Amino acid sequence: MKILLINPHSSNWTEGSSDRTSIAVRMAPVGILSIATFLQRLDHEVKLLDLGVLSPAAAIQQVEVAVGSFRPAIVGFTAVTSNFLNAVSLAAVVRKIDPAIRTVCGGVHVSALRGRILELFSDLDLVVAGEGEAALAEIAAGADYSTVQGLIYRDGEEIRDNGSRSAVCTLDELPFPDYRLLEGFPQQYAGPLFNYPKGPTATVIASRGCPYNCSYCDRSVFGSSFRFNSPQYLYAHMAFLRNEFGIRHVFFYDDLFTFNRQRVAEFCELLRQKPLGMTFNCAVRVGHIDDDLLAMLKAAGCWMVSLGIESGAPEILARHKSSIEFSEMKKSVKMIQQNGLRAKGLFMIGLPGETEETIQMTTEFITRLELDDMNMTKFTPFPGAPLYRTIQAEGVFEERWELMNCMNFVFVPRGIASKARLDEIYRKFIRSFYTGRNWTRKFPGLMLKSPDSVKRVLRNLPSFLKIRKEFT
Repeated sequence: MKILLINPHSSNWTEGSSDRTSIAVRMAPVGILSIATFLQRLDHEVKLLDLGVLSPAAAIQQVEVAVGSFRPAIVGFTAVTSNFLNAVSLAAVVRKIDPAIRTVCGGVHVSALRGRILELFSDLDLVVAGEGEAALAEIAAGADYSTVQGLIYRDGEEIRDNGSRSAVCTLDELPFPDYRLLEGFPQQYAGPLFNYPKGPTATVIASRGCPYNCSYCDRSVFGSSFRFNSPQYLYAHMAFLRNEFGIRHVFFYDDLFTFNRQRVAEFCELLRQKPLGMTFNCAVRVGHIDDDLLAMLKAAGCWMVSLGIESGAPEILARHKSSIEFSEMKKSVKMIQQNGLRAKGLFMIGLPGETEETIQMTTEFITRLELDDMNMTKFTPFPGAPLYRTIQAEGVFEERWELMNCMNFVFVPRGIASKARLDEIYRKFIRSFYTGRNWTRKFPGLMLKSPDSVKRVLRNLPSFLKIRKEFT
């Protein structure tokens, strides 16, 4: 069967400005890429369109050309909240070209809202909630819809929901993603600036699920289970990326990469015994690191680790982040740096309960941490997160899906006067970090350590100057 899979054009923009995010980072859509590769292994003919950096007009044109020439029987979309409406607009294009094509949508947004999606959007025929590989394979094989776990579909005037999948994939049995399906890979894809030493880079997700229950996290796809690839699979995946595509650095985008210590130790030992000449980044969790573990990561080629810190106000952290000891934060950062690794802090501003005082506490806390890099996102109440159910009572929530990308304040907590004030505080914070003593002291050395990033900045200097102007 011919199947066209589409990653829609993104909505990674701040209201009132154009989207320039792709000059700073463009990561491969590994979720839908995994599904495409899984279907190929079952002898389906699969085409993948990654439209993430295109304008709406260019995305529509590419879909029209692909549907007209490829003539798929199924067109599948993946979507997060911010680009879901883009997926719907492209489904309407498909429907206009050939009404007989079945349109399917999966991803975190539809997994959270389930049947409501089909109630609102007639150009989508099917919704796959949760893990997508096996469900879409069953649909393509002609299975009766009533037997496909995770499927939501129309049955006449009724909408049927088959519940969650109990039969999930064994991750080591999945083939490595076929990155050849991505036009321009790896040259047209790049990791976050100054977050790696040498390119080309690639993205790998080596686990699924999370056992924790943070208030802001949407776990609609994988639930509370936690599965991960074996050390041997991870090593082979890295070797595949190096040998087939010349990849020099891998970003492991797993929230709990170091959760299973034995797995990490075995993986690091493989890289130490049989070096690949590659580096990698990963995320660590406070409470799941120590000097021995960090030394193993460093010896294996780890370049930087990220910590989800979220807030510098203990009361905010205690309310929203699961099983974290605030007192361990600074100790963890110093431990990482003392073992020769760069420490990147991940923060969130505007959570329920936030006030100008708690934001100031976070600002001062970040200054004391002396991080090597940081990322501050704007809190967004996604439909599958626990906070979504009570968010209207916590402040003012403007539920505009296209703006729900963690780059816009769609929610203003009761403790902040207005959205404009929250934006003002945010811009002031960003300016203070990147003009502060810590960053200006470390940046010259970082330019030497990450020459690829310097070249990318110089190639796109006018755009970066425009971004800088927005913060000054």
